[in-house]
Amino acid sequence: MNNQDDDNDLEIGNLPNYLTIFRVLLIPVVVALLLLSDSDSGWLAEHKSNLGWAAGWIFALASITDFFDGYIARKRNIVTVFGSFLDPIADKFLTVSSLIMLQSLGRLPAIIVIFLVIREMYMTSLRLLAMNEGVKVPVSQMGKWKTAIMMFGIPFLMANETWSLIPSLPLPLIGSISIYIAAILSLWSSVTYTFSMIQKLKLIRIKRRQERREKRLNKNEGEVHG
Repeated sequence: MNNQDDDNDLEIGNLPNYLTIFRVLLIPVVVALLLLSDSDSGWLAEHKSNLGWAAGWIFALASITDFFDGYIARKRNIVTVFGSFLDPIADKFLTVSSLIMLQSLGRLPAIIVIFLVIREMYMTSLRLLAMNEGVKVPVSQMGKWKTAIMMFGIPFLMANETWSLIPSLPLPLIGSISIYIAAILSLWSSVTYTFSMIQKLKLIRIKRRQERREKRLNKNEGEVHG
């Protein structure tokens, strides 16, 4: 029974993993479309707007797959090593590469992008430490809101123009405001996550010291009775 469970943990061929792989494959497509949308040569210059919109819609599609692969995995109780490893990395690859491209196109300040990228690196390091120590710190609601707002704002910055259906609605402004809000939530969620993890690490340290103390006492008692 245990061997069968282990085999299932290592399985790659399931729908949630396919969606995650699909999301990873969409990343170079989004990057390529943004690069092409910045070109001033020939046919590309005439279709800048279409290329930007295409990048935004494909990013939105990739973001939606993030919701569905998690939902399906929970619904069907599908938990694999491959999915647990790739899913969070795929999200970071998608958002970080998009943020860097938007900064290179002059649509986001470098300081905001640097902060968000460093924050993702910091949080990844913390989660690795937590995993190594056997600490489980669930993702906070603030962190989930940060991700949702960021993924909402990025496509607007990719389109980078006023929406023809609502001329008074400047998409770049909506995108920029969303990213700034996401940055504030990122800072807050990383601080709360850090303090929560520190508290749990302290409890684990205390528990381990108590266990070592009890082992020594039991050992000494055994030697006395022996």
